[in-house]
Amino acid sequence: MRVEIWSDIACPWCYVGKARFEKALAAFPHRDGVEVVHRSFELDPGRAKGDTGLVLPMLMGKYGMSEEQAREGERRLGENAAAEGLDYRTEGRDHGNTFDMHRLLHLAKARGRQDELIGLLYRANFTEERSVFADDTRVVELAVEAGLDADEARAVLADPERYADDVRADEREAAELGANGVPFFVLDRKYGISGAQPAEVFTQALEQAWGERAPLTPLATADGDGGGDACGPDGCEVPRG
Repeated sequence: MRVEIWSDIACPWCYVGKARFEKALAAFPHRDGVEVVHRSFELDPGRAKGDTGLVLPMLMGKYGMSEEQAREGERRLGENAAAEGLDYRTEGRDHGNTFDMHRLLHLAKARGRQDELIGLLYRANFTEERSVFADDTRVVELAVEAGLDADEARAVLADPERYADDVRADEREAAELGANGVPFFVLDRKYGISGAQPAEVFTQALEQAWGERAPLTPLATADGDGGGDACGPDGCEVPRG
């Protein structure tokens, strides 16, 4: 079974939602049969690279909040993160364009290190004083920590076309599926879950999706009844003249 997760590094609920989903997945009896794929979604796709700013003023301007309301919102997000065992800086964080990080996540996917990198990017963005938006140096360091080659990571970041089509394809697909916000979880292209739901919701969805998987319909068998030669627990069938 495949679970696809559309998310953005700048999204605090994606950070919390990932932890809640992973809690459910860790307790799922068939977790070894679940493939998790992270998909790209930009909350602010029109933002220019290098255009960074502090989160609190952004919340005040974008949502018409007072400073007190913005601080209270961040405090509550911090409480939700803490409930999942996550650190969260409620003040002093910045935000910016995430397109290059999404491109790098597609490189990580190709190298089998996607989950490691997205976890490190979340941690850095939501817990560290050092910005992941100010320059590419910190992002490359995180890529190396995730198991990627530093030179390859720098080469991807230096070429704006590398994996750009993959990011855009993910975003188009999200729109086609009706996702206008993140996190957005899709189980076997059959069930969709919007938002950082409680772990219990993910548990129920995993159980339902697993139980409703279509059984395999054999077109031919390897037991002599119209099937081809095959190998099994007792060895391989020996061709006979």
